[in-house]
Amino acid sequence: MSRPAAPSGPAARRSGYEVVVGLEVHLALRTRTKLFCPCAASGDEAGATAGAATAGAAAAGDGSGETQPNRHVCPVCLGLPGALPVPNARAVELAVRFAAALDCAVPEVTAFARKHYGYPDAPKNYQISQHDRPVGLGGALDLPNGRRVRLVRCHLEEDAGRLIHPTYADHSLVDLDRAGAPLIELVTAPDLRSGEDARAFLEEVRALARALDVSDATPEEGRMRADVNVSLRRPGEPLGTKVEVKNLNSFKSVQAAIESEATRQERLLQAGRGVSQETRGWNEGGQKSYVMRTKEEAADYRYLDDPDLPPIRLTAAWLAAVRAATPETPAALRRRYAAAGLKPDDADRLATDADLSRAFDALVDAAGRAAGATAPAPAAQALANWLLVEVVGWAHAANTGVTALRLTDPGPAGRLAALVALVEAREITGPTAKALLGEVLAGADPRALVAARGLRQVSDAGELAGWVDGVLAAHPEVAAGAREQPKAVNFLMGRVMQASRGQARPDAVRALLLERLGIGDA
Repeated sequence: MSRPAAPSGPAARRSGYEVVVGLEVHLALRTRTKLFCPCAASGDEAGATAGAATAGAAAAGDGSGETQPNRHVCPVCLGLPGALPVPNARAVELAVRFAAALDCAVPEVTAFARKHYGYPDAPKNYQISQHDRPVGLGGALDLPNGRRVRLVRCHLEEDAGRLIHPTYADHSLVDLDRAGAPLIELVTAPDLRSGEDARAFLEEVRALARALDVSDATPEEGRMRADVNVSLRRPGEPLGTKVEVKNLNSFKSVQAAIESEATRQERLLQAGRGVSQETRGWNEGGQKSYVMRTKEEAADYRYLDDPDLPPIRLTAAWLAAVRAATPETPAALRRRYAAAGLKPDDADRLATDADLSRAFDALVDAAGRAAGATAPAPAAQALANWLLVEVVGWAHAANTGVTALRLTDPGPAGRLAALVALVEAREITGPTAKALLGEVLAGADPRALVAARGLRQVSDAGELAGWVDGVLAAHPEVAAGAREQPKAVNFLMGRVMQASRGQARPDAVRALLLERLGIGDA
């Protein structure tokens, strides 16, 4: 059963104060176009059309390697008079998918509102967001440790542009390529009690967003950002004055900012001073926050329904179709993988990595299709071991990713499953399979490789005895000392495997060595 988040970590035990944390998480949706216009939603999409002109612009720029700014804008995202926004249906679908997966109440009618503020990177002097009719209300997210974090709301909004501050310049530059890109904002209740709690929550949100194909959720690319609201109180007392720390783009920064802000507030309270409600920025280099402005309340934003955007009615049939097309959540994947016999750590790793999860499911399907009465499919754990250890390791050494191997396609998945099946059926040894892995991932048929090179595992007692006796004769001193140093058997095992070019059946070799040496299992 899920339980509310409880205090944990150093931030939860401060001179009798309890740290209370709420998060506002922004996720860039995985759409081709912006929320209210046909401009490219991200630099990745834009790159397909920018081509050599973008590269030339970067070369002619300030030397930072950035592409030319303000290339993917139009009257709508520039906020020009008379321009009318049109909602991106795919963005609405993804937002509803995400809200439903979080057990939010999805309304029959959702609507956009104008949130007024004046910043240089907000060309309209307001942001199109949602106010009293968001795509999701309430809900909760259960963490792998069993804690439940309640949610307040989940809503759609457009992103702002970005300011660029040239070194030593007396001015700033505005890039509006990002302005109008679709975001989900997820607001939690103040249920978190430490930086560690916040990090665990963000990791689960990232896993969920990727599993649902809603967002890339890459903090390092600015596609997942978080604001933290931190306050201190005595346990059991009402909530203290909260301070918001804005635009944290790494989990490490979130954890550090919570710890730093809790320490700052503790010092103020111990000195008999009050905590001011304000918005602060985060200095990554100095690992401390700084005042940006006095914290606004909802009334300061002067929300009003956007007159250019009629409310959107979400029909029961449409909602049912969205739910039916929603992939499994990480929590559901953990349960399914555990039921299949995977170790908890492996189940969790697969459930929280969408690419690995899809590759694993494809492997299991391929192995099941190829299995027969005389050759059962490899166990799920064996497939997981090969994927998570051997394949991931090979991809890392090759400086590529698992997605580049296309293991979700039937052909690559079938070949890898066949390689694992050969090992599990003891037709080839593990070392032989590892030696063939690169060729199999490149497209070779493992059965054909084994047949052409005569690599099948040798179990014949006479042939094994010849290799074992030869190694014992070549290393008499090691053999003589094996009784006192049982680990010497491993050395002899290695020599036998070397002599057999990896084809000798390992368990049979070990049993024969122990028999020849007259010792028990080493």
